[in-house]
Amino acid sequence: MDNNLLKTLYRDSLSLLTDLYEITMAYAYWKQGLKEREAVFQLFFRKYPFQGGFAICAGAQIALEYIQNFKFSEGDLSYLEGLKLFEPAFLDYLRNLKISLDVDAMEEGTPVFPNEPLLRVKGPIIQAQIMESALLNIVNFQTLIATKSARVVHAAAGDHVVEFGLRRAQGIDGAISASRAAYIGGCHSTSNVMAGKLFGIPVLGTFAHSWVMAFEEEKEAFSTFAKTFPKSTVFLIDTYDTMKGVERAIEVVKELKIEMIGVRLDSGDLKVLSKAVRKKLDQAGLTQAKIMATNELNEERIADLKGHGAPIALWGVGTHLVTAKDQPALDGVYKLCAVQDEKKNWQIRFKISEEMIKTTNPGILQVRRYRDDHGYVADMIYDLEMGPGAAIVSFGEERAIKKGWQSIDLLVPMLRQGKNVYDQPSLAQMRQNTGEELAKFPSSLRKLVKPELFFSGIADNLERYKVDAIERIKRG
Repeated sequence: MDNNLLKTLYRDSLSLLTDLYEITMAYAYWKQGLKEREAVFQLFFRKYPFQGGFAICAGAQIALEYIQNFKFSEGDLSYLEGLKLFEPAFLDYLRNLKISLDVDAMEEGTPVFPNEPLLRVKGPIIQAQIMESALLNIVNFQTLIATKSARVVHAAAGDHVVEFGLRRAQGIDGAISASRAAYIGGCHSTSNVMAGKLFGIPVLGTFAHSWVMAFEEEKEAFSTFAKTFPKSTVFLIDTYDTMKGVERAIEVVKELKIEMIGVRLDSGDLKVLSKAVRKKLDQAGLTQAKIMATNELNEERIADLKGHGAPIALWGVGTHLVTAKDQPALDGVYKLCAVQDEKKNWQIRFKISEEMIKTTNPGILQVRRYRDDHGYVADMIYDLEMGPGAAIVSFGEERAIKKGWQSIDLLVPMLRQGKNVYDQPSLAQMRQNTGEELAKFPSSLRKLVKPELFFSGIADNLERYKVDAIERIKRG
């Protein structure tokens, strides 16, 4: 992977990739002499995406690069000066700002559940605050797409899935980030050549209907392309008539004596057509040729086609994957959870709301994942000061930690004082991590409809503290 990805795609400075209130709050902290006050923020989401049973953490490496490359350019400062909101001394402070944050994060490809911190950011409050919008942008989107990809790959049940969404993605970064996240989620390849270059993702493509229409006859188009790529051709056979198209593809293969990967269907009744095409290929002795399907595919449609015995072995999934069409945003948030007082003692902070789902968990949190001899059994969110509890509480249900359970803490150190301390795995290793980790959960977790939810909650000691604190606050 190109370690200068952000600089390669855009420009040296991305410090203004933020909401204005991040900078106005930073100015107010600076103005009131609070710029060095230490604080801790945590990034998490509240609801399961796609009404599923899990999410796949993604985007941490890009987020770390953003933090490490963070600086205000002279052009940025000139723009801020033009807003007439900030005094020159504050702009000088930003000019000389050196990031010294500590970041702990879940490794990419880790299955994660609501309210579990994906990132924990600690350091001077101005620095931690000003990162909020960009970190949410990066992690929310890539986690969403990685999750969608994992669902699609699960539906394909071992078949090759190609991320095919470049032309339908929301802008350049939407396309590139989606390709990266889709690969982490389990896709085998992408049609996006830039993503292939930047991330080392295998690339795969066929040809378009325009290639066929550029020739007088469909067979001539097939023959010309096959002569150019005699060992890697996938014939797009539905430009005019699918069944005649497969017959012409077979003729070309026989006449040229080439090896082809297979044929592609991009329209029509994929269940009926794939069976008819498979029959034609097999009758011609082309039993190794694969059928590829594209055309508005998602996990539900793939599962339905496989359930009806459609002999499709390659799936090109575009719009529904890279835009997460049925849920185009993850509800990730970035919340202050602790701040130091003047004596440098940590003061716990959390948001209380009339909506229980918006009441955050207090404390500087870690996530501990437990397993028995068969796989993962529960997650505990606990406060680092209090330590793990003896039981986990989730929506009123309490589950005791059993003797013999093994555990691992999921947030690992990645930055210390703004410097990298984490050995980043390759994207292929992240993708492998997704598959291996999901396999350690009950299979019912991965059901596309009405999955059995994994037991994830907060430590019993943290639950007691939270309830007591809410009561004290409400009493005034």
